[in-house]
Amino acid sequence: MPNPEDLIETLPARTRALREEVAKAIVGQERVVEDVLLGLYCGEHVLLTGVPGLAKTLLIRSLAEALDLDFKRIQFTPDLMPADITGTEIIQDDPVKGTRALKFMPGPVFTNLLLADEINRTPPKTQAAMLQTMQEREVTAGRETMRLPKPFHVFATQNPIEMEGTYQLPEAATDRFMLSVMIHYPEPAQEVDMVRRTTGTVRPALDKVMNSDDLLAIQRLVRAVPVSDEVIRFAVDLVGSTRPDGPRATEQVKRFVRWGAGPRASQYLILGAKGRAAMSGKPCADVEDVRSVALLVLRHRILTNFKARSEGMDADRLLDGLVKAATI
Repeated sequence: MPNPEDLIETLPARTRALREEVAKAIVGQERVVEDVLLGLYCGEHVLLTGVPGLAKTLLIRSLAEALDLDFKRIQFTPDLMPADITGTEIIQDDPVKGTRALKFMPGPVFTNLLLADEINRTPPKTQAAMLQTMQEREVTAGRETMRLPKPFHVFATQNPIEMEGTYQLPEAATDRFMLSVMIHYPEPAQEVDMVRRTTGTVRPALDKVMNSDDLLAIQRLVRAVPVSDEVIRFAVDLVGSTRPDGPRATEQVKRFVRWGAGPRASQYLILGAKGRAAMSGKPCADVEDVRSVALLVLRHRILTNFKARSEGMDADRLLDGLVKAATI
């Protein structure tokens, strides 16, 4: 088990080493890698939104390889059933006793890093099967409840340009993702490098930079990072400013927002700020750390109305103004 004092001092360097290792497989996307690592260090789940072909699967697979963690991928489709995710009970013969008994066959959710690919392409019944796994980190089958491995993280992807044949992710499920990360097209020079690397015969092998014990120790360290009541009040006030019926709502929020962020957003703002502070080697989390994670934590928790959509006002633009205007 890593020593906490040593971990505090070495975490920035170990994070850089992990980023460099992932960069052997992923060209560019430095900010995306940083945000995904933040979700891992905080011990939470991440929603990834981007068009096909932006290496979302490769990113999570590469992280699993560099962290020496088990990785599984589920392709969500309209005919996917809950048992396809969590597992199912089968009848098994005992040739010695001559009896039959039910045996649980674990599904792909029993892993460390789970990629839920195109999670909005499966019906709500199957989407709901993820709720217990994400919140309690366990699966219930019949009368038995089984714990998932530690660490356990869900990275879910969504395609923003294809709506036909999709099902909007329920708010209860969306709220369980700590961060919502947008993945954009690479720069032209990065795309040239990507094409050069991926059309040859050599696939880079990644070294193991950390393991599961290291990651769990980092997650405990992040939660132990101190934060002042002043910073907590700043985070709570920022979340409160997104609620159109709240006392801190601006005219824009009242005009364009149907529902604001809930209390879980305040918790994740502080947890994310602690994670940012730990990654940069700071002794405590401050207001700037809260600002740096605000868009990631809040963008998928703001429900805009029709007026916002008709006037081209999205959650990111709205939140950018709120974060800049927020004061202690």
